[in-house]
Amino acid sequence: MSLGDEHEASGGYGGTGQTRTRLPDTGADPYGTSRRPRSSRSLVTVVGVVVLLIAAIAFANRGGDDSSSSDDAATKPHTTATAPSGQRPVQSKSSAGIPSGFAQDQEGAESAAANYAVALGSAEMFSKAKRDTILQSIIAPSRVADFEATLDRAYTPQFNKNVGLNEDGSTPRGYTFVSRTSPIGTKVTEASQESATVEVWCSGLLGLAGENSTTPVTNSWFTITMKLEWTGGDWKIVTHSQKDGPAPVPGDDRASSADEMAKAVEEYGGFTYAR
Repeated sequence: MSLGDEHEASGGYGGTGQTRTRLPDTGADPYGTSRRPRSSRSLVTVVGVVVLLIAAIAFANRGGDDSSSSDDAATKPHTTATAPSGQRPVQSKSSAGIPSGFAQDQEGAESAAANYAVALGSAEMFSKAKRDTILQSIIAPSRVADFEATLDRAYTPQFNKNVGLNEDGSTPRGYTFVSRTSPIGTKVTEASQESATVEVWCSGLLGLAGENSTTPVTNSWFTITMKLEWTGGDWKIVTHSQKDGPAPVPGDDRASSADEMAKAVEEYGGFTYAR
């Protein structure tokens, strides 16, 4: 029905003879186009939200107020276990080049465990002489002999061959041996003044980089659990165990060539994790 038909049927508006005009409703019109007033309101709404966001960001970035109460400070979120502590990192190193002299607290134990994970996953562990030096630096004196015997049984000529090395642990000519551990995070499960149990989540690289290598460098994920004790003015390992994972879903990165991998290992040194 048209507007004219509707007027005739009703006899005018309220019997006054005035024409009643029906305004369009707020729904979408039959042509599928949006109403201009609604577009204006949407634009105003978006601009308003942006302004509020800018104001919120500016407020969040304001410096702290000296007049804030201690109650407000108490409600602030705590930093994570692996956040910077604000303490100066240790300056000394052992004869094996491993950081030493960690603080006798939970953060010191975490830092020690992370650095010891790096040492235990290094290529030097495949050399008997270098391995013994590492163990004497990071293992509790009463446990060194046991660790040496256990690892001597693990690093056999056959094991060396399995990872691409010569039976004596040396690297074949023309190849670059890669064994590197990178801690991702640490977690203390038990702690006291004299002992601590720390889990270190790690990513590791292991293999032989070079043309025609049958043991190319691969990546793995694992968690090392160390029980440490405070002895001789530093944290030392008493027991050590390892399990697989947690491992993320593999990405779709293109595998580097043998030359690229060998060059990266030679040019990029490893980190220490003292903090």
